Amino acid sequence: MKKMIVLAVMGLLMSCSSEKSMDGGENALDQKFKEVDKIFADYEGADKPGAAVMIIQDGKVIFQKGYGMANLEENIPVTPKSDFRLASVTKEFTSMSILQLIERGQLTLETTLTDIFPEFPDYGKTITVKNILNHTSGLQDYEELIPEGMTRQLKDKDVLDIMEGVDSAYFAVGEKHQYSNTGYAILTQILEKITGEPFRDYLKKNIFDPLHMDSTLAYENGINEVPNRAYGYTIEADGNVIRTDQSPTSAVLGDGGIYTNLEDMYKWDQSLYTNQLLGQKYLDMAFTNYKTNDGKFMNYGFGWRLETYKGMDIIYHTGSSIGFRNIFYRIPSKNFSLVVLRNRDDGDEFSSMAYAHGIVDLFF
Repeated sequence: MKKMIVLAVMGLLMSCSSEKSMDGGENALDQKFKEVDKIFADYEGADKPGAAVMIIQDGKVIFQKGYGMANLEENIPVTPKSDFRLASVTKEFTSMSILQLIERGQLTLETTLTDIFPEFPDYGKTITVKNILNHTSGLQDYEELIPEGMTRQLKDKDVLDIMEGVDSAYFAVGEKHQYSNTGYAILTQILEKITGEPFRDYLKKNIFDPLHMDSTLAYENGINEVPNRAYGYTIEADGNVIRTDQSPTSAVLGDGGIYTNLEDMYKWDQSLYTNQLLGQKYLDMAFTNYKTNDGKFMNYGFGWRLETYKGMDIIYHTGSSIGFRNIFYRIPSKNFSLVVLRNRDDGDEFSSMAYAHGIVDLFF
């Protein structure tokens, strides 16, 4: 990934730029912003899928900018209003939804799959909501079990149906931390069984509307539409750019189906310093580093990845799906956050870490 952080500073995209200077002139902060431009120089241009980047310090957006294009076919550039598919950054919102139900007494961390779905196979008797939240459930990967010949996109209910046709998990609960998209799809089905409403509607009513995240939604084709949509692309070895926006699993919501933009991500970030959506007890649980049965830390909470970088405790999540690579990276002790949303197939799930660390290195 280092090769992607090039050193040439390219021209600023006028319609997308929102740099802030303390005195209107050249200063240390301006220099940092120019270094951020260098990091994303390869994303500039009217012929390239791009990136949206935001830096938040002490409650204020100090840098917010779009690079490249959100829609190459229609010549639409990336702006702070461009809505990207979050991919696995979605898991933060799925976790928040489940923790809200727990706080309200509608669910517990120890509720098992068979408590909710009596028809679930026997291996679900030991898999709890907690195991699913922190990826210690052992649930098999639904992407490896898609029925042969299925041509339509899978939805969360299909994932549950697939798991009900499987007779075992990969391992005993708590034995390992193994990242599970399956689990987060099933969490939406638990929520729908308890509340009686679609996951997309629950999110809108309980998270997006209270925070005035008016451009954010769990996208379902034919039911709602993404405003200012950024489409996903792949840059092939010969430099040819092709749209690769959807895959057979792109309609599964719980593990990656939310679309949002920089402006709404700022509202989400700031809410996490408050108890507006969830009490502190459960926020702390979401940000706690849990252990497997053998006592080893897993660097994961409930819907959040955890790391220590430069001696600072970080909570974050990456997101990777066909055509998109993202990261939301928070340093609560410094009141500092950053968001990088990219609409191109470029590197693996953790390729976004290089961009996050590159920005953090400029400020700390």
